[in-house]
Amino acid sequence: MRLRVVSYNVHGQRDDVDALAGAVRALEPDVVIVQEAPRRFRWRHRCAALADRLGLVVAAGGLPSLGNLLLTSLRVRVYRTWCRQFPLTPGRHMRGAVFAECGVGASRFVVAGSHLSTDPTERPGQAALFKQELTALRLPVVVGADLNENSGGGAWRTVADGLTDVAVVAGGEGRFTFPCPQPRDRIDALFVDPRIDVLDYDVVDSEQTRRASDHFPIRADLLLPAAG
Repeated sequence: MRLRVVSYNVHGQRDDVDALAGAVRALEPDVVIVQEAPRRFRWRHRCAALADRLGLVVAAGGLPSLGNLLLTSLRVRVYRTWCRQFPLTPGRHMRGAVFAECGVGASRFVVAGSHLSTDPTERPGQAALFKQELTALRLPVVVGADLNENSGGGAWRTVADGLTDVAVVAGGEGRFTFPCPQPRDRIDALFVDPRIDVLDYDVVDSEQTRRASDHFPIRADLLLPAAG
């Protein structure tokens, strides 16, 4: 069963939201893993409004996952959801992760998203907690994250361990995702369970996405295994 996944740091919707909506709608995703989604005042309404702009529905996230959000098309069934909050370091943003057990046709899988700290002393512990949740899962996983470090970093290696880096498999590891005006870093990643085949991958660099956020969205077409 094919699945189109987008992972996107939307920069708190502080840029051109019409360009953001147009860019995502044009990709026709089944799942969007959002970082920097609404997480404070009226977060439920604002998450629902973002989903509506993108032509999707809210699966999980927002305040309980501290700004991580999972959106899906109506093609995707959502069976259960949960969130994980990472310990607060005084003076830093509190961060977390979001998870949803989903199904498309005969396939079952878990989508997960997170946004790790910019602080290199705080990031490894968050990566370890995120990985602990991922390792406990039995279903194939699809992971989208802003790791705030390039591939090869310790937190990146922790999350990637045992998973497939979609960009590497598709030959896109040289495509940078941040910052849009002068891309120089690949800090946004999609990882999948080895049971999932990667059909295509792209860093969507367009006139629209350069107006929509300070990160480029990353898009992958996947082939899911049937439920065993």
